[in-house]
This record gives sequence, structure tokens and C-alpha cells, in this order.
Amino acid sequence: MSARDSSQLRAAFAQRIAQEAGITTAGLVHGLAAVPREDFVGAGPWKLMRPGQIERGYELTPDDDPRHLYDKVLVALDPARSLNNGEPSSLLSWLDSLKLAAGDRFLHVGCGVGYYTAIAALALEPGGSVLGVEIDEQLAAQAQRNLRPYAHVSVACGNGIPNGTGPFDAIFVNAGCTDPQAAWLEALNVNGRLLLPLTVSLPMPGIGGGLMLLVTRHDTGYDARFTTAVGIFHCVGGRTDDGNERLRRSLMGGKHASVRRLRRDQHAQSDDCWLHGADYCLSMS
Repeated sequence: MSARDSSQLRAAFAQRIAQEAGITTAGLVHGLAAVPREDFVGAGPWKLMRPGQIERGYELTPDDDPRHLYDKVLVALDPARSLNNGEPSSLLSWLDSLKLAAGDRFLHVGCGVGYYTAIAALALEPGGSVLGVEIDEQLAAQAQRNLRPYAHVSVACGNGIPNGTGPFDAIFVNAGCTDPQAAWLEALNVNGRLLLPLTVSLPMPGIGGGLMLLVTRHDTGYDARFTTAVGIFHCVGGRTDDGNERLRRSLMGGKHASVRRLRRDQHAQSDDCWLHGADYCLSMS
């Protein structure tokens, strides 16, 4: 089945995800229906993993029919590293929280092979642009090839924001951090949105668990709130041992639903500080 022939599969899948996950950004639903997943994850058969059945490991599809890809599954990119193309319902929900709109400039940190980068790119038309950043050289090269048809998308290999590419209206960090990075906060336009996973290390090497944090920049500061739980690979350069321990203590203490803003001013730690870092604070007031 060709990418063109899979269009009906994609359209039905997009509507299913939109309904089940409550996606409100019409451009993302359009992108999910328009972008062929098989163009990004290599030739089938594929090794798939279902959320909630991680202990069962990968299941090999019986053939290379793309219909296997249009389900709420992770698709193995490098099984030896447990490296996957992520599950669509979660990724679309996260992107939806960023309220992407036509004309936005979007930064996707940890863009992998570019599948969700392409979906987001279609939500920014007309007039928008996307920069995907990927630290894994092999994945970055794949993303560059996969995203060539998308004229308003570029890909850089690295773990920082390339000089001269900001500011952005929305930033999505697709890897787990212990602290929000100053560079991401400063790269936001006024009214810009940053979504990132704040995670603590789990027994499985390279994997963390925690919560998605949504930050919105305003003229006078940053609003912040936690959204959903998350389990995800670590972000290279976005973690410290001290930050991991501070975040662990905060998560164990609860009250994350009370976080209201991110402060960057110097102040003494108080009862209002849910997570107090060296150059930022997640505050409950």
C-alpha cells in the first residue's frame, strides 16, 4: 500500500485520536491525517510496542501493510537502544497544549526522525516555520531526509539552540529534564509557550518519569502549570544529579497541582516554592 493509498487510514486515525485524546488544534488533526507515518519509520515489517504492555516488549507486524502503524503504538527505530517513534495520542496531546497556530515559529528539541515535526509544521501554515534539533547524528540525518518535502522546516544536529534562530512562539522539548533551561526560557517570544518533561531517573538506564510542565511567557514573567504524567528518555545536557534529587523531593511532597508560575528573580526559598533551583523557581503563588 502506497502513502497515497493510506490516506483513508490516516484520515480515520486522525479523527479517532482527536476524539479520544480531546485534540482541539484543527491543524494538528489535519497534520496527523496528511503525514504518512510509513515515510518516517522505515520499511516494514515493523516492531511495535503498545503502551500499557511494555513488559511484553516488541511485537513484529505480520507484513508491511501501513495499517499497522495507524494505531496507538510506538514504532521501533533502534530496538537495541529501545529507541522508538512515540505513541501518537500522547504526542498529539502534548503538541495540542502548545496551541500552535498559523504563522508561529516552532522549535522541536529532540525531533527524532521528524514525524511529529512534520505534523506540527502543517499546523503552522500559512506563514509558520519549524526548527527541529536532534543530538543523535543518525536520527538527525534521517530527519533531514524525511523533512525535505517540507519547505518551512529545517533540522540541526546538536543539543542547543543554534545561534540566530530564535525567538520562538512555541518550544517542545521531547526528552526529560531535571530543570527548565535558561536558553529555552529566553528564546520565547512574549506569549510564547514552552512544554517540557521534568523527570527523575528510574531504575531503567536513560529513562525518567515525572510530569509535563507548560510555561507561558508574559511581559512581566512566566506562568507555569503541570499537565500530564510522562515517562521518557533523558535529555542530554538537561539534567544534573542535584536537580534530580531536588525534583524527586518535590514530587514526593506532592502539591504539584498548585504550581502557578516560574520565577527567575533572586529570592529566599519559602513555603511558596515548590521547586527552588539556582536560577529559577516553580512557585505556588
